[in-house]
Amino acid sequence: MGFDLELALAAVDIADRVTLSAFRRADLLVSTKEDETPVTEADRGAELAVRRFLAEQRPADAILGEEMGNEGGGTRRWYVDPIDGTANYVRGIPIWATLLGLEVDGHMQLGVVSAPALGRRWWAQRGEGAFAGPPGQQGEPVGVSRIPRLADGQVSLGDVTEQLVRVAARAKRDRGFGDFWQHMLVAEGACEAGLDPVVSIWDVAPLQVIVEEAGGKFTDFAGRARLDSGNAVSSNGLVHDEVIALLSGP
Repeated sequence: MGFDLELALAAVDIADRVTLSAFRRADLLVSTKEDETPVTEADRGAELAVRRFLAEQRPADAILGEEMGNEGGGTRRWYVDPIDGTANYVRGIPIWATLLGLEVDGHMQLGVVSAPALGRRWWAQRGEGAFAGPPGQQGEPVGVSRIPRLADGQVSLGDVTEQLVRVAARAKRDRGFGDFWQHMLVAEGACEAGLDPVVSIWDVAPLQVIVEEAGGKFTDFAGRARLDSGNAVSSNGLVHDEVIALLSGP
């Protein structure tokens, strides 16, 4: 395990302590952002804690986070989403996670997804494979499924749109797991494809390397391997072209 991945895992350990301590707390402070999505004191506290840790360990690195924006410049940039699934967090639903990823020279090199209320964490470093297990433990390798056709597979939809309904209609089974969860299910081989019609870069940057290191594919709805398009598709790779064709079709 490289030093950057060790730092990332240590950083999400810190975030987990912040988020878990406030989860389902009766006096949790919740407000609404300009885009009408919720934000909590735990979102801000977790991001601040991660930023402070990374600033101590990697002071020259840039950081882009959902709640506090961009800081710094250079060839190394960390992406942090302190709580992906804040709406779930606010309602006491345990499907939420801290996402942290590192980009070097324009390419994502590692990603960590920690869902402490589920007792589950996923991580990957470029060229080293993808792993999952309880937080703080070694974990086991994970890999995508080998199902070659949507007609035999399961897809997850982040939201219901006309585009996504076309994909769901072709699949054997569809469910709305949403957020980070659906892409990690793809990485583990439990779903063949996950589709998010509306995302920000911090929602997906840490996920890309995990899915790809698990043997899958991660693109935007046009099939481009980029993270700034505002939408994202993960798959086992075998059904990817079929999914993209359905998203693009009439």
